Amino acid sequence: MIPLAGELKEYEWAKSVVVEAVEAEMAKANTKLVYHVGTMIEIPRGALRAGDLAKEAEFFSFGTNDLTQLTMGFSRDDAGQFLPYYYNRKIYEFDPFQTIDVNGVGELVKIAVERGRATRPDLLLGVCGETGGDPASIMFYDEVGLDYVSCSPFRVPLARLAAAQASITHSKK
Repeated sequence: MIPLAGELKEYEWAKSVVVEAVEAEMAKANTKLVYHVGTMIEIPRGALRAGDLAKEAEFFSFGTNDLTQLTMGFSRDDAGQFLPYYYNRKIYEFDPFQTIDVNGVGELVKIAVERGRATRPDLLLGVCGETGGDPASIMFYDEVGLDYVSCSPFRVPLARLAAAQASITHSKK
C-alpha cells in the first residue's frame, strides 16, 4: 500500500519501486506470489484525483485519521483540547476522529468511490482508522460501497455486527 498518493505520476513512480522490489525478492526466492498494489487515500487531493489513481491502483484504503486532519484543518493530537468546547456549542455533535464527518470527510470518500469505480469497476475499497470500528461510520461506508473496514482488535466484534446490520439495511432498499 502506497501512502499519501495525490498525483498519478507520483503513484506510478512509487508503484514501480514496489513492483521492482517484490519481483526481485520473488526471483531470489524462486517463487511467484500474487500481490496487489494500491494506495491509502489520506489527503483530499487523493480523493479528488481518485479516477486517475484508479488507472494504476488495484485498491484504495481510506486513511480516515489523516484524511480527517487534513480536511478539517486540525490535529488529532490537539483536538481533545478544543473539541469539548465545540460540542458544548453544538459546532460538532461528535468526535470526527471516532465517527466519520459525513458532510466533509464522508463527501470526499463518496467522491473517491464514484471516481475510482468509474475508472476501475472492480476496485477494492476499504477504510482503516478509528472510524472503521464505529457502527454509524460502518453504515455510511456500506451505503457508499466500501468492501471492508479495518479497526482495532477490540472493536472487531462490534464492527462485524455493524457490518451485518448495514448489509441487511441496504439490501432492503
